[in-house]
Amino acid sequence: MLRRASRLLGRPILGARVRPFSTDLPAAPAADATFNEAWKKVIPNMDPPKTPLSFMQPRPPTPASIPSKLTVNFVLPYASELASKEVDMVIVPATTGQNGVLPGHVATIAELKPGVLSVHEGSEVTKYFVSSGFVFIHANSFADIIAVEAMPLDRIDASLVQKGLAEFTQKLSSATTDLEKAEAQIGIDVHSALNSALTG
Repeated sequence: MLRRASRLLGRPILGARVRPFSTDLPAAPAADATFNEAWKKVIPNMDPPKTPLSFMQPRPPTPASIPSKLTVNFVLPYASELASKEVDMVIVPATTGQNGVLPGHVATIAELKPGVLSVHEGSEVTKYFVSSGFVFIHANSFADIIAVEAMPLDRIDASLVQKGLAEFTQKLSSATTDLEKAEAQIGIDVHSALNSALTG
């Protein structure tokens, strides 16, 4: 059987169609020089699109020695609370616990939970209640705090917080769907954190 196969394979194939390879195809026609010249005259003159990075100022380099102050940017979607403010320390309510940030802090990214954000500048302490967000701590003693909602603690009405906590507790007990339960639980978490911030 093997001998027969080798004989069959050794025979030339008659009448087989030979397909051309891609290298056998004719070369593409040369570009029309007249068209190219006409196109260069009417081609749109557009600048390349700008990315957010092109609007940002470059960060200062990491200093050789630890600076005496921490530079803080604290922004909300609709306002800037602090812009390049030099402070001694900030304490942020991260999901991993309260984080104190001093000049020279190691570079970190942390998610914020509902709680009190404290900005320490000398003997003066400014407190904000933040609902959620992120803090980006850079190696060059810059900290960027981005919060979804924030309010100075002294502008929060304690009676409205108690009322909201009671409402969400009632909503949680009467919730029938998972969505209603989740919404009520978020309301309880935020109002409990508000209440703790005001009483503690």
